[in-house]
Order: sequence, then C-alpha cells, then structure tokens
Amino acid sequence: MRRRDRVKKFTWELSLLLVALCCCLLSCTHAPAVNETGGGVAVWDLEDLSPGLAREALGELFAAQVMDVLRNRGTYTVVERSRLLRVLEELQLGSSSLVDEQTRMRLGKLVGARWMVFGGYQVIGVQMRVDLRLVEVETGKVVKAVQKTATTSDMDGRIDAVRKAAKEL
Repeated sequence: MRRRDRVKKFTWELSLLLVALCCCLLSCTHAPAVNETGGGVAVWDLEDLSPGLAREALGELFAAQVMDVLRNRGTYTVVERSRLLRVLEELQLGSSSLVDEQTRMRLGKLVGARWMVFGGYQVIGVQMRVDLRLVEVETGKVVKAVQKTATTSDMDGRIDAVRKAAKEL
C-alpha cells in the first residue's frame, strides 16, 4: 500500500473516531429532561409521498403542527428542531443520510429522545392523506400509527387533519 493511501486511510479512521467521540459526549452531556409519563420525543418533517410533479413543500409546516400538539398535551418533552439540526451539523450528515430511518433513530438517541414521530402525506386529486407513526427509539417498534384525510382545497383543513392525527399519538 502506498504511503498516500495509508495516510488517507488513517485520516478516515481518525475522523470516524472523532465523530464517535462527539456522539458519546453529546449523548452524555446534553440529554433533555424526560418527564415520567412520556419522555422526550423528536418529530421529523413529514415526507411528501404524492405521485407526479413536486408540490409546495409542507413537511416542515406539518411537523411543526405535530410538535405543537405534543408540546401542549404535556405528556412529552419535545426535542426542538434546532437541537436535531445542531447534532446533524456536528456529525456532518447531509439530508441524504436522513433517508434511512435507522440513522434518524440513532440521532434520536443522541438527542435524548425516547420516541420519534415519522410520517408522510400524499395528495391525490382533491384529497390529502396524512400518516403518522410513533416509534420507540430503543426498540424501533411502531407503538401507534394514525391516518387522517382532508381535502386539498382547504389549507386549514389539511392542518387540522395533521393536528387530529397528532392528538391520537
């Protein structure tokens, strides 16, 4: 093996070690408070699963609605988006890495979440369907899945469908 290749390999291994060390430190020192009834929950942007052309991106808006419902219920400690984004930046993970649900589950552990909310929405014709899943981070088990529908002509109706689904989690 050439010297340059050995140096590249060493640099790569050292980078992985530093990332692992950062992950360990983050999980030990920054865990959010977990209340007795529910624990910490991280909510990911809802994925647009609609067929055809791209539409307005509503995943972040819908995730914010889910977070608001869970926060107001008081049974969960909601992990703020800024915390998730900070961990992503520190680990230098791009959005393509987040396609994998297992990667998102590991990130949930790093930020102290006991639960994760994943979901998506699909627009077909004049109907929108929203699906939410509450997943236990430790086991990866889907604890609850909820589905709601709304008409697409009414933005308030779409938001209401998301909020109703979140209330059932």
